[in-house]
Amino acid sequence: MLFRFTRFWVTLGLVVAIWAISSTRNTGSHVWVRPVGTPPGPVRILQFYASRRAITPGEKALLCYGVENARSVKISPDTQGVYPALSHCVEIVPEHTTHYTILAEGFDGAVATRSITLPVMTLPAMRPAQIHYAEM
Repeated sequence: MLFRFTRFWVTLGLVVAIWAISSTRNTGSHVWVRPVGTPPGPVRILQFYASRRAITPGEKALLCYGVENARSVKISPDTQGVYPALSHCVEIVPEHTTHYTILAEGFDGAVATRSITLPVMTLPAMRPAQIHYAEM
């Protein structure tokens, strides 16, 4: 008779242990799984930066961004391959100093923006070396 309810008591013990462990954990303000039917939080731009501080004409750089709770993302001037992501980079090749702006639209219609400027430095023209011949 003792072993007849063993499975029940073991299951009940595991449920109580899981409940006790989960109640002592501090979940903080970041919840990875939202309850069904609750709206997502506000749209946020987590990061927006260029992989290089400055480049020369024709050089490539990465323009990286991360957004949270975004329905759509656009980068101006128009940049291909942009979509909502926590971390994503696109390759850019600007010919002159360019001001980039990211616009992320949330599910509630709110908009978040951030801007950066990527300087494109022109190299100074090289002067031919002046050679002075000594007269004899």
